[in-house]
Amino acid sequence: MKYSYFPLLLCLLLCSCKEKEVDLSSKFMQENNIERYLLPNSWAISPIGNSLKLGDLPLNMLLSSDEEIAIVSNNGQSEHSLSLIDLKNEKILEEVSIPKAWYGLALDEEAKKLYASGGNDNLIRVYTLQNKSLIEVDSILLGRPWPEDSISVTGLTLDQDNQILYVTTKENNSLYGINLKNKEILFEEALGSEGFTSLLSPDNSSLYISLWGASSVAVFDIETQKIRKRISVGGHPNEMIYSKDKKYLFVACSDDNSVSVLDLKSEEEIEQIVASLYPDAPTGSTTNSLALSEDGDELFIANADNNFLAVFEVEEPGQSKSLGFIPTGWYPTSVRVANGKIWVANGKGFNSAANVKGPNPYESRTDETEYIGSMFKGTLSYFPMPDVETLAIYTQMVYDNTPYKKDLELMAEGIEGNPIPRKVGETSPIKYVFYVIKENRTYDQVFGDIAEGNGEPSLCLFPDSVTPNQHALAREFVLLDNFYVNAEVSADGHNWTMAAYANDYVEKTWPTLYGGRGGTYDYEGTKEVAYPRDGFFWDFCERAGVSFRTYGEFANLHEVYLETLKGHSCEQFPGYDTKIRDVLRFERWKTDFDSLLAINQIPQFNTVRFGNDHTAGLRPGYPTPAAMVADNDLAVGLLVEHISKSSIWKESCIFILEDDAQNGADHVDAHRSIALIASPYTKRKHKESSMYSTSSMLRTMELILGLPPMSQYDAAATPMYACFQKDANLSPFTHLPNQIDLDKMNPDEENELSLLSMKLNLDQEDQAPDLLLNQIVWKAVKGLDSEMPAPRRGAFILHGEDEDDD
Repeated sequence: MKYSYFPLLLCLLLCSCKEKEVDLSSKFMQENNIERYLLPNSWAISPIGNSLKLGDLPLNMLLSSDEEIAIVSNNGQSEHSLSLIDLKNEKILEEVSIPKAWYGLALDEEAKKLYASGGNDNLIRVYTLQNKSLIEVDSILLGRPWPEDSISVTGLTLDQDNQILYVTTKENNSLYGINLKNKEILFEEALGSEGFTSLLSPDNSSLYISLWGASSVAVFDIETQKIRKRISVGGHPNEMIYSKDKKYLFVACSDDNSVSVLDLKSEEEIEQIVASLYPDAPTGSTTNSLALSEDGDELFIANADNNFLAVFEVEEPGQSKSLGFIPTGWYPTSVRVANGKIWVANGKGFNSAANVKGPNPYESRTDETEYIGSMFKGTLSYFPMPDVETLAIYTQMVYDNTPYKKDLELMAEGIEGNPIPRKVGETSPIKYVFYVIKENRTYDQVFGDIAEGNGEPSLCLFPDSVTPNQHALAREFVLLDNFYVNAEVSADGHNWTMAAYANDYVEKTWPTLYGGRGGTYDYEGTKEVAYPRDGFFWDFCERAGVSFRTYGEFANLHEVYLETLKGHSCEQFPGYDTKIRDVLRFERWKTDFDSLLAINQIPQFNTVRFGNDHTAGLRPGYPTPAAMVADNDLAVGLLVEHISKSSIWKESCIFILEDDAQNGADHVDAHRSIALIASPYTKRKHKESSMYSTSSMLRTMELILGLPPMSQYDAAATPMYACFQKDANLSPFTHLPNQIDLDKMNPDEENELSLLSMKLNLDQEDQAPDLLLNQIVWKAVKGLDSEMPAPRRGAFILHGEDEDDD
């Protein structure tokens, strides 16, 4: 097996003067009006070239054979659509709404007929292309729409000569063959894993199918209509492309930061191309799209989560050589080459913005409504093929944008003598870590009233009177007013919270679910395809011999959702259920903790889920939002007090955060959230405004416990060492009683908000529209006539010398 990396260009760069490189790239950016944006996760982007606006979360871009038009499938939380693009004149011709879609596109050679995935409608929509306009003319049914049937169309492959359309699916994990002459299903073959897409072999005898939920490409024999072989490749194979001579197949493998090169004669993998910035980097690049230069000598690889293209010379497959990197926009999902230019669909666009036209629960949503879940409007970047000198500058820009460095994995930033070790494996005076995970609040919603921090009092829904314990913890220990969650919603939030990464399955499917277009909530250990490659924090503990236990996170009473957690959960602790008080959860935790403490068996790592700050809106029969948040606050205060008055306090640290911040109001950014740390080694009465994230907290816990990073994001994150002091202060924390009646219930009488609340699915987190729920919570607290301010999302533009300070 050969592993190709980038010896040539990188050596040239590293042998140059570092200061000269920075000056050269900075001068280039100034001359070409290229802005650099700092994202809330501390990574940066520097989009190059020109751009066009696309729809919400573009996932696939299809070019006509004459390279005159492109069609993009936009598959985000808001409206699904097809963008028709004139490549010659570099303009959008039209955007056609489609009820449901997901990735799959197929176009005939004459560019007259288009087949598009209908997603969870379980059909393929058929369009004709007339006068540069798409007209829907037909549909091909595979089954009844979700939820009657669970199919979900993903990839489409057209055999034009034989008039057969091959369809892969990701819910019932199948391959279908459809006779286009009469729309009959010729066969359905089980794949054994989620199918992503397929390619017809050059001789039309086979079909190569990327199995998204496996580490293999299935070879389907068209004559026998059976899978005859499975070729091992990297994790989460998705998009595929042939070499120019059609003798080799390149397969993007998102979980392994790589591209597998398959020899079609032997049908074996002959090479793995490492597409990340550094060899042997942890998972996190999300390699997900491929394109070849017009002469077939260069391969362009889109790394969605790294925000760049990797460029490799592949003139001799098996002997690939890296040429450099090209910066893109945010989350590049598709790369194509046409007319001497590189075209990149950026799934999340270039930056974020405030949504001043936020939805009103009393009004229907319109095309002008700005909902945070749908604000990641995609963009299409296009730019000429770079020459050697320009590619070298682009490469340096990518390195400048990326906080991940290989040496950070084993030696983190920090201060000698700090209780947070810098080197993995060094000892810490902290032995026991308690990780408390809450639900969906921004900084301003809770701490906007704290004068010492960067808060906005007018946005504070749950001030000191509702959350006295969290306020006391922030004031007695460390107030963090520049902390950001990595996630958007709970679907990716619990993966980021427990793994410092949400893979491409999670990121590309939750918008469909949250947009009400079908699918199930598969994101907290209930479906293997949503697991990160190397597992979750508990898996890393198990491999390192670190004891662990979970209370409600990826578990519910007697049920656990990961094999690793069997025998490592409290079977009396309920998971997410807003009908159960967090104070009861605390009592269940306390009983278990005390029993383990009595036999000196407290695990080193403990996850505790307190989720009632999610609230139930104004649903009759439930406590008021303020009462539920106060219940959550009291549970937090009681837990910190109990640990701080125990015999292990001198060796303990408690970390508290929200899994995501959803779309509550915050005057800085909707990713900004509350985070708390309590330990004898935590600084007292200290405000810390360093930019931290979910990944920063995970990195800090890893270093305490002697664990390596789980992904590129915790590896790159700055540990929270500035929150800690060398000498222990053993003063315990004493909880404050609730000032809100925890028994205060929502009124039984019906009003517009209670009726809306009754319609919401609150049995599982985020199954209710989060914007609507937050609107209801705002009005429940502030009054029915008050209007919730629009959430803000920020990308911070960096200029010149200020970059290092940010």
